[in-house]
Amino acid sequence: MPATNTKQGSARAVFGIRSYKNFWIARVCSAMAYQIVGVAVGWQLYAITKSTFALGMIGLTQFLPLLLLVLIVGHVADKVRRQSILAVCRAVEALTTLALAVATYLHHLSPLGIFTGVAIIGAARAFENPSTQAMVTTVVPEELAPSAIAWSSSANQTASIIGPALGGFLYVAGPQVPYMTCGALFVLASLLSVTVQLWPGTAAKSPNTATSIFSGVHYIREHKNILGSISLDLFAVLFGGATALLPVYAQDILHTGPWGLGLLRLSPAIGALTTSIILAHHPIRRNAGLRMFFAVIIFGLATIAFALSRSIWLSMAVLAVLGSADVVSVVIRSTLVQLETPNEMRGRVSAVNVLFIGTSNQLGEFESGITASWFGLIPATILGGVGSIFVAVLWMRLFPGLRKLDRLHSR
Repeated sequence: MPATNTKQGSARAVFGIRSYKNFWIARVCSAMAYQIVGVAVGWQLYAITKSTFALGMIGLTQFLPLLLLVLIVGHVADKVRRQSILAVCRAVEALTTLALAVATYLHHLSPLGIFTGVAIIGAARAFENPSTQAMVTTVVPEELAPSAIAWSSSANQTASIIGPALGGFLYVAGPQVPYMTCGALFVLASLLSVTVQLWPGTAAKSPNTATSIFSGVHYIREHKNILGSISLDLFAVLFGGATALLPVYAQDILHTGPWGLGLLRLSPAIGALTTSIILAHHPIRRNAGLRMFFAVIIFGLATIAFALSRSIWLSMAVLAVLGSADVVSVVIRSTLVQLETPNEMRGRVSAVNVLFIGTSNQLGEFESGITASWFGLIPATILGGVGSIFVAVLWMRLFPGLRKLDRLHSR
């Protein structure tokens, strides 16, 4: 029995479970290290190459391992002890960032070395993310699952707020310093992962069959609520990727400097973190499907409002609303996917979910850049917001069961 000191109904009850507390701290450390290394890699690569194309290749280098490994990583997450997967992946990330630190200190780090390090970290995270998603609801009793997912989302948002700022601060002390810090954070995350225990009755393994690798895709296709929620996120974010254009808005529309860009990037994370904490205290109990669709519509409206804003303070407020609406959709979708998927299938289903999220983020940035070059910055952003709203309305008709979904519960 995992060590626990919970009070039924308490919003913080999940932190009375020692395994969940260790799981959450490990996720904060890992996510923060990932944010820091992203800042360090970007700055260092641009300092070496002076190439914006090289910067764009960083995202592609991170995404390709996920695309190539999606079926394998989900299968592994359902066949191997997930705590061990997290520990090994985070240890690999620690060794990689420490190698980058040493190579930087010795002045032997080339662009090829940076891309190699990014690819290794991307491959490790391809295994890490599905296991992380699949484990959230297995270290707590089912009645605490919505709070556990909301607090887990807050871990990512906390890292998104603190990580980039900390990475920039550490870089001033020398480019090797953020890499060394990331190594230490990954080591701590790896050690904490080993201590996590599953809640009694949640451990399960699926049978080994020739088709088991593809069963995650089949399961999503056969369960309309899961298919609808995952595809809704894919297309809504694909059309509404305004955050990729923030540097242009900061300089050409709002006429601010780098400080303004920093505030704009910070705003969605602040809105998301605040809402994550609220949802952890007040989980969504009723009308989950409608709330998810309304959240996507609000996301689209906020995108349009951001395109029309000419004040940095109004833009920050609108982006905070955008981040808040996005996290409502994320928490509902994540809870739905985890609770409606048997534990022995969660790794493979989570792997497909992670691929959809990565695809929407990467292709969303690409789509925003292309449409901005075709139609202009502001029309492209407005078009993206309208597209998100259209997708939400269309999906309400295509997936009536998802629209009528009331309570989130285990199958």
